[in-house]
Amino acid sequence: EAAHRRIGEYSKGMKQKLALARALIHDPPVLLLDEPTSAMDPESARLVRDQIASLRNASQRTIVICTHNLPEAETLADVVSVIYRGRILVSGTMDELKDSTLGPKEYEVRLSQGWDSSGLVLPAGVTVCGRESDWMRFRVEQPQVSNPLLVHELSARKAPVMSMQEAPRSLEQVYLKVMADAQSAPPRPEVR
Repeated sequence: EAAHRRIGEYSKGMKQKLALARALIHDPPVLLLDEPTSAMDPESARLVRDQIASLRNASQRTIVICTHNLPEAETLADVVSVIYRGRILVSGTMDELKDSTLGPKEYEVRLSQGWDSSGLVLPAGVTVCGRESDWMRFRVEQPQVSNPLLVHELSARKAPVMSMQEAPRSLEQVYLKVMADAQSAPPRPEVR
């Protein structure tokens, strides 16, 4: 539909799609993408994300994506780096970044009704992070060991448990924590 138009008349999103197609023509071993889906409508952005994912999975190609779209980075990247003032603050897989930045995983127990948890004995390695009458959030060092013990303790105390699941943690949480730490740290001397 746009074949008869000049490239200068294309929308920003169309220009980005064209730039991606041009970059792929010679099948480069390294592909650099700067904000690949910004200014795209949701359908086009989805198509581009799907194309990037298929390129990543189908070849030995290295794809470097610079983006502020953290959910997109979380979906597409094998390794994420947070850069601030030209310096890499953290770098690793999503699991590595979440564990090193946010600490041990947290689990949330939802109860069907209010329940007094004051007599609850927590297994070793479990810390309460938050609590109301119908939910509790725990930080757990070794979930494969502690979670079954915690469920057993809740059951023994007749807690009306509806669900227990890992509390979601995102790249946005990692980014905000890393940036807060970096901005509160004293400035590093410049090396010349």
